[in-house]
Amino acid sequence: MATDEDMAAVPFDTLALARKLEAAGFGSKQAGDMAAVLAETFATDLVTKGDLYLALQMFEQRLTIKMGGMSVAIVGVLAVLIKVL
Repeated sequence: MATDEDMAAVPFDTLALARKLEAAGFGSKQAGDMAAVLAETFATDLVTKGDLYLALQMFEQRLTIKMGGMSVAIVGVLAVLIKVL
């Protein structure tokens, strides 16, 4: 998950956005509320490189375990077939 440190690295100027929305015709309260909601969304829904790296490591580990299990099963089946035939 994104830490406070990661979130701080993403600049988002809510005041500038609110002023631009007001200039575009939004009311002052509506512009401020919209800027606040967008800032909260950007801060909570960010995926960092660290998050992706961790997810890939976990996927690699699961894949390795599954492939190892399949290899053991195949060797077992081959051993049984060799003894039977």
